[in-house]
Amino acid sequence: MSDPTDKAREDFLSEAQEIVETLSRNLLALDEAHRQQTSDPSLINEAFRAVHTLKGLSSLFGATMIGALSHNLEDVLDDLRLGRIALDTHVLDVLFKAVEGFGRALTMERDATPPDRVPSFIDDLVLQIKKMGAAPGPSQDDMGEYEIDPGLLAVLTEYEEHRLRTNIQEGLSLFKLRVRFDLATIDKGLEEIKEHVKKFGEIITYLPTGESSSIEFIELDLLVASKHGFTELNAELASAELVIEEVPRRRAAEPAPPVAAVADAADAPQVRPLTTNANSLAAAPQSPGLLAETTGSLRSVSQTVRVDIRKLDHLMNVVGELAIVRGALARLAERLRGEGQRQSATDLLRLHRNFERRLAEMQEGILEVRMVPLGHVFERLGRVVRQISRDLGKEIRLVITGAETEIDKLIVEELSDPLMHMIRNSIDHGIESADRRLLVGKPTTGTIALNAFQKGNHVMLEIEDDGRGIDGQGILRRAVQLGKVTADEVKDLTKAEIFGLIFLPGVSTREEVDDVSGRGVGMDVVKTNISKLGGVIDVHSEEGIGTKMTITLPITLAIVSALLIRVAEQTFAIPLASVSEAIAFDDSGLRVVDGREVMTLRGTTLPIAHLDRLLSLTRSMTAPRRQYVVVATLGVRRLGLVVDQLLGQQDIVIKSLGKSLSEVRGFAGATELGDQHVGLVIDAAAIIEEVLTTSELGARVARMLHG
Repeated sequence: MSDPTDKAREDFLSEAQEIVETLSRNLLALDEAHRQQTSDPSLINEAFRAVHTLKGLSSLFGATMIGALSHNLEDVLDDLRLGRIALDTHVLDVLFKAVEGFGRALTMERDATPPDRVPSFIDDLVLQIKKMGAAPGPSQDDMGEYEIDPGLLAVLTEYEEHRLRTNIQEGLSLFKLRVRFDLATIDKGLEEIKEHVKKFGEIITYLPTGESSSIEFIELDLLVASKHGFTELNAELASAELVIEEVPRRRAAEPAPPVAAVADAADAPQVRPLTTNANSLAAAPQSPGLLAETTGSLRSVSQTVRVDIRKLDHLMNVVGELAIVRGALARLAERLRGEGQRQSATDLLRLHRNFERRLAEMQEGILEVRMVPLGHVFERLGRVVRQISRDLGKEIRLVITGAETEIDKLIVEELSDPLMHMIRNSIDHGIESADRRLLVGKPTTGTIALNAFQKGNHVMLEIEDDGRGIDGQGILRRAVQLGKVTADEVKDLTKAEIFGLIFLPGVSTREEVDDVSGRGVGMDVVKTNISKLGGVIDVHSEEGIGTKMTITLPITLAIVSALLIRVAEQTFAIPLASVSEAIAFDDSGLRVVDGREVMTLRGTTLPIAHLDRLLSLTRSMTAPRRQYVVVATLGVRRLGLVVDQLLGQQDIVIKSLGKSLSEVRGFAGATELGDQHVGLVIDAAAIIEEVLTTSELGARVARMLHG
């Protein structure tokens, strides 16, 4: 049984990571608003609340590094939201460094790093944050201009008072919105109203009126500042459940009531009472989320749970084992039928079909739980783009599309570092300096486009920049200089094969080493990591125009449907995600083009490879005469694999070959096929890449890249 303390700590680390990611999203949005010379005060307030929550959690679990960072960062964010310090580029730089600091601190907390091994980076960051603090300055009382209820002013938090004063100084009008909610759905209804009103103004605060005629309903007054007039707001917002009143301005002769602001350490718009009414649920200070609890329910509002990915892996392995049992049941039923026990066979087949349906539902459910949107990793890349572009003095615009595309959680985690390397190279090697871009007629701001979309059973990731493109001749010179190829060998390389050389260790067009992307170090790691995930990278580039790298990945590596094939009396599995079709093989239609066998398939040329020759398998004299072509597809590339037999489809769980066999090319792993038989799983990506190179050198490079 697991230690409850360890479980609680894992939950803390998971929740802290989510909070840091939320903070990162808010900072990226703030940075974009700052670039556009606009502002959104709610983003700063949300960042403040996130850090405040993180400070509380870290103190509970004794996470001193995270606690020190969050404590000091909370003070700075409080100064920002109260207007004591201005949001500028320097402040944003330090805030982004804080996100990086939280990431490092979380890693050290997870690894239980001793205090004496904590890097000076954390202490230096805390000092930078402390230097940004500002003392409160004198404030100007502008709220006397409006006839605001003194009771409302008395319960405003310091932040709400600041936002009210700021909106008045900017000349915005004030409105009171009275909204009636059903207590059973107040949380949902209030969030919907807030999102709707946000389009037309800022909600300063909201509080119960204490005037509801029924205990099943509650009325709230929302104080809203808006640049729109009463007529426009009334037309857009008014309904049977929402009434709008404009807050009148005070006549010049009337004195303003005193303001008694109440400070709140983690303040946000809260529901507070103004009157005491025995028949009202607003008789005591409560938040909207707590109002429903007066009905006696203690159920949590949250409908989600955190699940360790390792537990899902275990469940997926169990499902894989059950798939083998399912196959065994089908074979047993056929054997019983063959032995004349038709009734028993019929009953067993009925149970088998029911078992198969339930197993499919279980498999689909577990896969769905494992899927996460790529937006999680894209957000981290936004921070990378901002930091590197500032380090290099370049203006970079990151355009993201397809962030909602989902992929297996484990693939997302393994994808983070390769994508970061590629983005770094695009900024450092690809995007030119502002002066150079002007000379060639490009805008000074470079663009990196990150696009994701699903294509069949694969996810496509495109990283495209509008930089200088890849210097093919420079790549060749560097490869020859490093001894990767000879001067004679490079003559027959195609453009795609030349670009493929950038994935060899040390090969780069950069002669000098820098702190951003070094000298070719990283792209070989990118290639290796993508290959381990069963994916491939295609490179397209035009000098002076830009470079586009396309990554093709399977949606999941957990459990896959595979086509079982037989070659030279041995059984193999090919993931169906890499198979487009299988057809009968007729060698009379073969022809040789550029030294490679090809055939025509529905008007297009299909390269052919005999799998027994590729795998160096020995055929027996009894091998079947009739053969088949399995068309393997990966991205835009296709290859026909000639096999002896098609044995059918089966769901498999791919097992690692282990360290001793990890360098064997052409196989993604092994799987159990039932009846205690084991089959090797074909690595379609590696085979396609090696076979489709058009030269001996290209094939050698492909073999080097795949180990």
